[in-house]
Amino acid sequence: MKTVNTIGLVALIFLLGLSCNSDTAQNVQEAQTGYQIQAVDIRNVKVTDQFWLPVIKRVQEKTIEYAIEKCAEEGRFDNFLMAGGQMEGTTRGEMPFDDTDVYKIIEGASNSLISAPNEELELLLDSLIAIIAVGQEEDGYLTTWRTIDPANPPAPWVEVKEGKRWESLAASHEMYNPGHLYEAAYTHYLATGKQNFLDIALKNADLMVRTFGDGDNKIATVPGHQIIETGLIKLYRITGNEEYLNLAKYFLDNRGNPENHPLFGPYSQDHIPVVEQDEVVGHAVRAVYMYAAMTDIAAIMDDSAYLAAVHNLWHNMVEKKMYITGGIGARHEGESFGENYELPNLTAYSETCAAIGDVYWNQRLFNLSGDVKYFDVIERTLYNGLISGLSLDGTHFFYPNALESDGKYQSNRGACTRQGWFDCSCCPTNIIRFVPAIPGLIYSKSDEEIFVNLYASSEADIDFEGQMIKLSQSTNYPWDGRVEIKVEPEEDSEFTIKLRVPGWSRNEVLPGDLYTYADSKNQPASLTINGEPIDTEPIDGYFILKRQWKNNDVIEIDFPMEVRFVKANEKVEEDKGKLSLEYGPLVYAVEEIDNPGFDAITLSVDDEYTVQKEDILLGVNTITNSQLKAIPYYAWSNRGVGKMKVWLEGKQF
Repeated sequence: MKTVNTIGLVALIFLLGLSCNSDTAQNVQEAQTGYQIQAVDIRNVKVTDQFWLPVIKRVQEKTIEYAIEKCAEEGRFDNFLMAGGQMEGTTRGEMPFDDTDVYKIIEGASNSLISAPNEELELLLDSLIAIIAVGQEEDGYLTTWRTIDPANPPAPWVEVKEGKRWESLAASHEMYNPGHLYEAAYTHYLATGKQNFLDIALKNADLMVRTFGDGDNKIATVPGHQIIETGLIKLYRITGNEEYLNLAKYFLDNRGNPENHPLFGPYSQDHIPVVEQDEVVGHAVRAVYMYAAMTDIAAIMDDSAYLAAVHNLWHNMVEKKMYITGGIGARHEGESFGENYELPNLTAYSETCAAIGDVYWNQRLFNLSGDVKYFDVIERTLYNGLISGLSLDGTHFFYPNALESDGKYQSNRGACTRQGWFDCSCCPTNIIRFVPAIPGLIYSKSDEEIFVNLYASSEADIDFEGQMIKLSQSTNYPWDGRVEIKVEPEEDSEFTIKLRVPGWSRNEVLPGDLYTYADSKNQPASLTINGEPIDTEPIDGYFILKRQWKNNDVIEIDFPMEVRFVKANEKVEEDKGKLSLEYGPLVYAVEEIDNPGFDAITLSVDDEYTVQKEDILLGVNTITNSQLKAIPYYAWSNRGVGKMKVWLEGKQF
């Protein structure tokens, strides 16, 4: 971070006489999550990986600062000061949820503090939190545009009748804003131990408990845009206050209930009760945030109806509505899912926020079951349709992530390539909150087992069965599939390590039959311990190693990588007769800049291809033959505007 930004904001705090002190609203104590599997905390995972560490550092060192500057330019901080009477003016910005950009930046920066302590950044966050506190009303209410000028919302689609709170919940985002507030405050408390931000969140959550529900003087309704549910559940976990948990479940239970409120419809997943929903519909980001909360409820309350519903929804999404990149959301209209098998390429929406929300959901499903399929989805999404949303320079962004470009269609909200910012800047700030937490996806544990979910050079200190076990992973994944893991228990002891065999290595593109490999290649993975080959087959997608582990035992795994060809289910009209290229977990694309004969490119499973590391796009493996050069999809559109395709006309399959 540049010192000038910190100095400027801290100076503002002193000039305004604001305080960063904490006035604890409640005792903090941890409630049970309900999940049998837990991620190894990112404070105990040190990433040294040559693929992921540069991405994480790019966000920490460039994107966070860039987003703070943009928020300052566009008045995000001014809005809090105007709401609190410390500045005069009218609401700045064009969206009723602009407050959340600040919250998401704090969440991402807090995740960064967990893995990379930084006093200057922590001080900056205290300054931002003090500014937020100014905008909070006495009773805890916090949505700045409504406080500043309730009769004039920043967006014309927010209906105003009397200029009162809660009168346009389908569009006002008065519960979406607090949802991101709660998520960020939870993470900030875990990162710093400070309650200055948590107190703001708890004060607002207490207002929500007093305001919504059944009974006298309460409003019976549900949020227009989900996320308050997962936020409330996080506050419940950190305080033990069951009122937060019960309100989250109330909001979910009454979705699709016309006796509770006038329904918002399928766009908001408010057409039928959530336990009856079995097809993913409507706004994709709203949907996956809701499904994540439903999974939390299934875990905490052991609710079989919620569990059955999220399983049905997951199967529909993965087996009928997911892009090869892991992206979700077919339509620009409504930022929404389409019909089953509706997966256009040029006009794909595949929003970055939706990919992020889908990872959050799938991690919860894994924590509930330990099923390998959820991390197969996470891995495909991470390496392809999620990090594609961030440019290699860290300051340009895709909101939608198209799978094809003709160089003319402005797929990215008015642009053919990544933009430096958006009037609706949810995706850039969502990337900020997500990327620094990626180390928390690598390892998990239950009472009986340690899981290695993803392959990335890293060190993890895992508190397991009364001792600390250190795992040190060394690999060049995703560029090749060789992995070395050193096991260092404090004492020689017997325990189980489960090593995920990636779906692509098991000859499975995604669970279900939406995509399959068109070629017959598939060399099996191999495993050694201390140089001795281990004759074991994967069980349910894992190498399961139960043995007496000794200090400095070394596991070596080889997941052979080959150029693979993928075909889509015949019901996907856009991809009939076409193939896409993969190498390991990476989906590949061809760009016009590398291929003078772009429009004539075809793929054949019988052709020979060469994979080689090239010093382009910060260093990538390219796939080449006499006809084409392909690059990893995530890196496309970093060299200007031009044509691109993931799916190419195929021969002989």
